[in-house]
Amino acid sequence: MELARAVSARGELVLRRRDGGALELRVNGVFVMDDQETSSEELLASAALAAVRHPDRVVVGGLGLGYTVRALLADARLGQVLVAEIEPELVGWMRSGLVPSVLDDSRVGVVVGDVRAVVADLVDASVDAILLDVDNGPDFLVYNENSAIYTSGFLAVCRAKLRTGGVLTVWSSSSSPALETAVTSVFGGCEVKPVPVALQNRAETYYVYQGGA
Repeated sequence: MELARAVSARGELVLRRRDGGALELRVNGVFVMDDQETSSEELLASAALAAVRHPDRVVVGGLGLGYTVRALLADARLGQVLVAEIEPELVGWMRSGLVPSVLDDSRVGVVVGDVRAVVADLVDASVDAILLDVDNGPDFLVYNENSAIYTSGFLAVCRAKLRTGGVLTVWSSSSSPALETAVTSVFGGCEVKPVPVALQNRAETYYVYQGGA
């Protein structure tokens, strides 16, 4: 059952309720995420939190259905999380209650904008972690312009914004040697964490890529 639909400069977003009750988000007809299998979003958050001693300020690229942010908020050490979401409709659906909200927590701030611009505007060495879950990964893009997010150029911008001991984590729907190479070139190493998932009765593997400053 379709709950909401919107068209932006990047294409069509559809929020729907599947038979069985799962909430699902599609962009340009491509499945992006649901609220049934959230383990990789949770790992994206937990891997970052495990790598930093004092997560006072964290930046998340991509709001989605809110599960990465929700996992961050479960950690009492978290000071502030800034979410960059390019689609205002996603923020609106969450504020209206169509999607269970994580935005009413006082630690959460949201900027509607491209994560590349949001990160570029940060003061250097001002955040403890940057988490990127903006697209399906470099090899299966929903929006082609997001390819720049996975390059060494943007990853180097991210590194400049991290405090010493900070961490970058990147979500991908598939294994990407090119992304691993890019992270390694910027951070001097890359930890790759495969996440087996059951996606609508299919066995799949998602990946989290991590580099430390």
